[in-house]
Amino acid sequence: MNTAVSVSRWRHPRFGYLEAMSVEEACALLGEHREKAYLVAGGTDLMVAMRNGKIAPPEHVISIKKISNLSYIRDEGGELKIGALATLDDICHSDMVKEKFPLIAESARQIGSRQIRNVGTIGGNLCNAAPSADMAPSLIGLGARAVIRSTEGSREVTLEEFFRGPGQTSLGRGEMLVEIAVPEQAPYTGGAYIKLPARTAIDLALVGVACVITLDAEKSKASEVRIVLGAVAPVPMRACKAEDALRSALINDEAIDASAEIASQEALPISDVRGSAEYRRAMVKVLARNAIKQAVARA
Repeated sequence: MNTAVSVSRWRHPRFGYLEAMSVEEACALLGEHREKAYLVAGGTDLMVAMRNGKIAPPEHVISIKKISNLSYIRDEGGELKIGALATLDDICHSDMVKEKFPLIAESARQIGSRQIRNVGTIGGNLCNAAPSADMAPSLIGLGARAVIRSTEGSREVTLEEFFRGPGQTSLGRGEMLVEIAVPEQAPYTGGAYIKLPARTAIDLALVGVACVITLDAEKSKASEVRIVLGAVAPVPMRACKAEDALRSALINDEAIDASAEIASQEALPISDVRGSAEYRRAMVKVLARNAIKQAVARA
């Protein structure tokens, strides 16, 4: 394949290193090397996974950090557009995000340390497809879409459809995530994301729960609600039965407790070295109750 001459190539002792200067170059390189290549921006997930022996070094690493036009955060007609290379720290400190989509800034602040957020990108957090990815529950709750590019063109999928399993996404050969689009939210909408870390505040989520709720004009009932669970299933998952129980119900402690209980039963946790399935399920109930209450208060 004749890739554009601006691509930089050199050999790392453990893998081939390629630098793409444009989305088109990155997609072409992904198509050329197929499943033998790993796309990186900050590279925080890859380095940790390789050091811990969770994955073998890929044959090729394709760096996209020098693509200059993918780090934007902008408002387009009320819809939030975030380029895949926008860092988590940029999202945390964006005045526009904090004002119009505070849930997204809140979620980004809960990822790792300041040093990690300075390097890590929203695209990397999502494409790593960890069940515990902190950005995913809130973005799914807000109805976000993934904008995907390839040499053949572009397509969009909901973020719910984007995740296929642990470490697996709907990205096909030669495709890359280029943007997250978040629709304008209806009036009287509030959201919250609560994370229970494994040990310290910068750890991965042991359980994460996001709730986005829209109240009716009287602010007494939920006209729309999304409850999204993280780290308790192979992918970030909607607690649809819990949503149905709360939707159109009179918002009070009894209804909130009932919805939280249903959410805990919908969760599909496993036991591992970080916590038991029973503990995770119990924490879903606690976190869901608190997230719903915070979302209602903010709505």
